[in-house]
Amino acid sequence: MVFPGQGSQFMGMAVERYHSEPEAKKIIDEADEILGFSLSNIMFDGPEESLKQTEYTQPALYVHSMAVFKTIDMTPDCVAGHSLGEFSALTAAGVLSFEEGLKLVRLRGQLMQAAGEHNSGAMGAVIGLEDDLVAQICKNISDKLNETVVPANYNSKGQIVISGHSNAVESVLSETKEQGAKLAKLLPVSGAFHSALMQPAYDEFKLSLDKVSFANAKVPVYSNVNATSSLSAEELKNNVLQQLLKPVLWTQTIEQMVSDGVKEVIELGPGKVLQGLVKRIDRTLQFSGIQ
Repeated sequence: MVFPGQGSQFMGMAVERYHSEPEAKKIIDEADEILGFSLSNIMFDGPEESLKQTEYTQPALYVHSMAVFKTIDMTPDCVAGHSLGEFSALTAAGVLSFEEGLKLVRLRGQLMQAAGEHNSGAMGAVIGLEDDLVAQICKNISDKLNETVVPANYNSKGQIVISGHSNAVESVLSETKEQGAKLAKLLPVSGAFHSALMQPAYDEFKLSLDKVSFANAKVPVYSNVNATSSLSAEELKNNVLQQLLKPVLWTQTIEQMVSDGVKEVIELGPGKVLQGLVKRIDRTLQFSGIQ
């Protein structure tokens, strides 16, 4: 089972499940109570501008994924999540309780949004070039401008998101276009996620994370930072912290899953973003989604 991150949200997310599944309603109502405000109103009715804000997007996605997970009678052999989705994966694997996960996700969203306001940066998508070439262009521009720009998400082969200082990101996008990229464009995000510009969020998040008890996982959890699986509470806690500054190795994660014998991937949560990525990474996999 895999769980999506930012970009999968939409107004009206989880509303059908809320009204048709008592267990889903229970989870979503519990989330509102834990948070002390009506996240469900933002999920169901918007406004869209609020749902797009990182501090609300992240808990909304987590709650939606958990509402789905709690209402299906299926046990995964292993789990993974894309960026924020890794917290959904950890909860599904029994590493965190729903409440602990929600509080961490809410804080993470707030800190990432604040870091984006403090260290204004940008992210961009590059499609159609070799991953290694994009990484090399990032390094060259970084060295030339003495600014940060790095690969942030290895989403599928030939589809990379870059992150860093705005000028450096725009320079990389310009260079990748010259090198023949099919697409090179800025993304509408509020910060340079998965880069060194998230250091303020990392420092604050570590303080809270240190106080939370992680359990060993009941099933293997594949982490974004190293694309390998672990059951170790200590390793999984460190990985989810490092993830704030390091790239999401999604392509490598799916490839490692296949190497480990995975045959079917099910996405739990809003949208079909991960299904599309999985299809591009390895067509031999069966893939589906449950919203």
